[in-house]
Amino acid sequence: MTDEPCPDDDNHDEPPLDDRGLQVRPDPAPLPEGPHTLADVLVDGVRGHPDREALVHGADRLTYRELDERVTAAAGGLARLGIRTGDRVAASLPNRAALIEAFLATQRLGAIWVGINANLAPSEARWMIEDAGASLAVATPDRARDLGHNHALTVDPVSGEGSWADLLAAGHPQPTVDVDPHAPAAIAYTSGTTGRPKGAVHSQHNVIWSGISSRTSYPAVPGERHGTALSCTILNLLLLGPVWSFVRATTSVLIDRTDPVGLAEAIRTDGVSRITLVPTLVHDLVEHPDVHREDLSGLTHMIIGAAHTPPELRQRWYDKFGTWPLVGYGLTEAPSGMVRDRAGHRANSTAAGFPLDPVEVLVVDRTGVDLPDGEVGEVCFRARSEGRWAGVWTPMLGYWNRPEATREALRGGLLHTGDLGHLDTDGQLVVRGRQNQLILRGGANVYPAEVERVLLTHPQVAEAAVVGLPDARLGERIVAAVVPVAGCNPDPADLATHCAADLARYKVPDRFLVVDGLPRNAMGKVVPRDLLPRFTD
Repeated sequence: MTDEPCPDDDNHDEPPLDDRGLQVRPDPAPLPEGPHTLADVLVDGVRGHPDREALVHGADRLTYRELDERVTAAAGGLARLGIRTGDRVAASLPNRAALIEAFLATQRLGAIWVGINANLAPSEARWMIEDAGASLAVATPDRARDLGHNHALTVDPVSGEGSWADLLAAGHPQPTVDVDPHAPAAIAYTSGTTGRPKGAVHSQHNVIWSGISSRTSYPAVPGERHGTALSCTILNLLLLGPVWSFVRATTSVLIDRTDPVGLAEAIRTDGVSRITLVPTLVHDLVEHPDVHREDLSGLTHMIIGAAHTPPELRQRWYDKFGTWPLVGYGLTEAPSGMVRDRAGHRANSTAAGFPLDPVEVLVVDRTGVDLPDGEVGEVCFRARSEGRWAGVWTPMLGYWNRPEATREALRGGLLHTGDLGHLDTDGQLVVRGRQNQLILRGGANVYPAEVERVLLTHPQVAEAAVVGLPDARLGERIVAAVVPVAGCNPDPADLATHCAADLARYKVPDRFLVVDGLPRNAMGKVVPRDLLPRFTD
C-alpha cells in the first residue's frame, strides 16, 4: 500500500485519498499520555505489575509478563511466516487468549488486523478475507476448512492446541519494527447499503484513545476485572474489553457464555466488576428467574451499548440488581463509543450520554450547517478544539477500497454517522433514528440490503424488501416482504433455509410475507416504513 494520493483525486477541499481509498492527512496531536501505540500496550504492565493477571479465560490465566512473552513469540512466528508491515492478518475465533495474542502480535509488526465474526456464514467470511486481501488466517480447524484459505493457523477451541500453539512454542525472535501509529492497523467490516460490507480502516492512534481517556473519565478501582462476553472479533468490543483493561492496568476476563445463567455464573466465578452488554443480554439477565441479585453482587459497573436501551430496562436492572447501568453510543467508524452516561446523572433517561473527552458532537442539517440544541439533524463528530485532548482524536482513515464511501463519510472534516439525533439542554446526545435504515437486532448490525441481496438469488423471488420490526427483547426483529416470480408461491420455510445458507443466523428474517407489490414513492423507490403495518395487522 502506498500513501501517495491518487492522481485523479481533484477535490482540493478535502484530504487526498491513497490507492486504497483512505485519507492522506496530517498527523493529529499526540495522545496526552501513553502508551502511544498498540504495539506498546503491555509495556507499562510488564514494568509496573508483571505478576498481575492480565488475561483470564476459564482456567487459562496469563500475567502481564506471561502474556507479553506469548505475544513476543507470536510476533516472531508471524514474521518468520513472512508477515510484514501492511500485510493483512484475518482471525475468526471465539473469545480465547489466542485471539488477543494474535491481535497484539500483528500490531507489533505493523500489520493490519481483520476480525471475522465467527457467527458469519462461510461465504460472508470468505468475501471479507478476499476483499481485505488477507495473507494469513487464524481460526478454529472447522472454520479454517470453511474459509478455504491457503495459509491458516489453527486453534482448537477447547484444548488450545494447533498450529498457533506450535508457532508460539517455536520461540522465534520478535523483529524490531518502527511502527507508524497513524498507518492502517485494523479493518473493521460494517454492513453497507450496497448489500456488501465495508471495511472501516483504523490506525493504532485512533484505536487506543478510548482506554486512555477512560483513566480519568472512569478511574479504575483496586482489583478491577473487566468482562467481555461479546465477540472480540468485533474491533469495538476488542477495544472496550481487553485493550481497555491493558491500558488501565487491570484484568481482562474473556467470557464465552451468553445464556443468562451461564453468563451470570461466569461473572460471579471470575469476579467480574465491569462489563459491557447489549440490551438483549441485559433483558435476559433481568427476566430470568434463576439469575438472582447475589449472583451479580460483585458487578459494580455495567454499560449497555450497540442498540437503543429503553429506560424501563435500565430501571428493571436497578430494581433487581441494585446498580444503575450506564448507556452509550458509538460506531465502527469512530471507532468504539463516543458518548456515555455519567454515573449518577439521570436527568434525561432517553439520552445516549455526554461526549467523551477527545470529541465534540455536532448535529447538522442536510447542508452541513450546525443546528441549535433540540433540533433534529445528522449526528457528526470531530476532535475537541480545546484542552488536553485538543486535536488528538481522529476518525477512521476511510473505507478499504471504497473511495466514494470514504469521501461521503468524512466530508467537511467531520465523521458523518448517518444517524439522526439532537442535543438536549444538558449537552447530551439523544439519538432519534437512522438515516441508513440499519436494523439493530439484539445489538448486532443488519442492513436490509444484505438480506435482500440473498433473497433475490432465490429462483422464486422477483423483489424483496427487509425492515426492522420493533421488539421488546431484541430491539428489532428482521422481517421480509417478497414479491414472487409470476406463477410461483415461495414457501417461507424454504426462504429461511435459503437465507441461512449465505447469512449469519441473526440476519435471517423471523418472518416472511408474500405480497403482490412493494410500496414505492413517486421516484419509484421502495418505502420500507409503509411495509410495517402489514406485519402488525
